Amino acid sequence: MFDFEFPPRNLFSIDVRNAHRQEKYFLVALARRNHQPENRDTVRINTNIRISPIRVVSETGEQLGVISTEDALERARDVGLDLVEVAPNERPPVCRIMDYGKYKYDKNKKTNRNQSHTKTKEIRLRPKTGDEDIRTKIRRAEKFLEHKDKVQVSVLFRGREMAHIEEGRKVMQQVIELLDEVGKVETAPQQHGRRMICMIAPR
Repeated sequence: MFDFEFPPRNLFSIDVRNAHRQEKYFLVALARRNHQPENRDTVRINTNIRISPIRVVSETGEQLGVISTEDALERARDVGLDLVEVAPNERPPVCRIMDYGKYKYDKNKKTNRNQSHTKTKEIRLRPKTGDEDIRTKIRRAEKFLEHKDKVQVSVLFRGREMAHIEEGRKVMQQVIELLDEVGKVETAPQQHGRRMICMIAPR
C-alpha cells in the first residue's frame, strides 16, 4: 500500500503564498504606473485630434461653433495655421486655430524670463530662404550668441510648403553648421505643427 495524503498537506498553504505573492507584484506594478511622470507636452494638434465634432475658436478669436474636426482642419490649413486642442475635458472639446510653434515659443520665452536672466532670441527662415538672406540671419544670431543669449531657429512652413519638410531641414542644418563656432545645439530640430524649431545656446 502507498502511504500518501490527498490533497497534499501543504498544497493549500502553497496556493495562499502564491496568491499573496501575485497580489504583491500587482500592487507594486500599479504603484509604479501611477507614479510615472506625466508627459509634459500632451497637447493634441491637427490630425492627432481624434474626436469629432469639436467646438472651434478661429485665429481671430471668433466663435465658429461646433463643427466637424475635418472642417476645422481644412479651415486651419486654409489660413496656414494649426488646429490645437485647448480644452480637452470639455464636451465637445474646445480647439483653437493658431500658430502652435509660436505659442510654444512664447510660452518657453516666458518661462525662461522667469527662471533666468538669459534671453531667448529668434531668427525665422523659410524652406526656400536664399543664401544672402541666410547670411544676414546668421550675422544677427552671432551677435545674440556673443551676448550670451540663446537663439531659437525657426523654419516656417506655409500652405503647400508642408510638402517640402526636407527643404526646411536642409536650411536648418545649414544654419546650425554656420553657427557652430559661437553656438552649440541645445535642443535638436523638432517639428511643431508648421514650424521646425531648434535651440542654439552660446558656447
